[in-house]
Amino acid sequence: MKKHKTEQIIRKLREGEVMAAQGKGIAEVCQALEISAQTYHRWKKRYGQLDRDDIRRFRELEEQNRRLKKLVAEQALDIQILNEVNKGEW
Repeated sequence: MKKHKTEQIIRKLREGEVMAAQGKGIAEVCQALEISAQTYHRWKKRYGQLDRDDIRRFRELEEQNRRLKKLVAEQALDIQILNEVNKGEW
């Protein structure tokens, strides 16, 4: 399973739109983009209406979310360590 970045998804969707405008069917488009039809439709629903500002904001939110998840994980680890110290299990 590939993990595509937002920019790659948007680029592939734009390529798909060009191919569709040239008269190619969804099956041909998906084969050319090397994705399934289900993935294509899911991406189109989620990212199809994004413009450049939306993409930039989406990327910023993803980065902020990554930093917050890391912070929460570090805090959870600190709490676990403190609990073990309090119990005398170290």
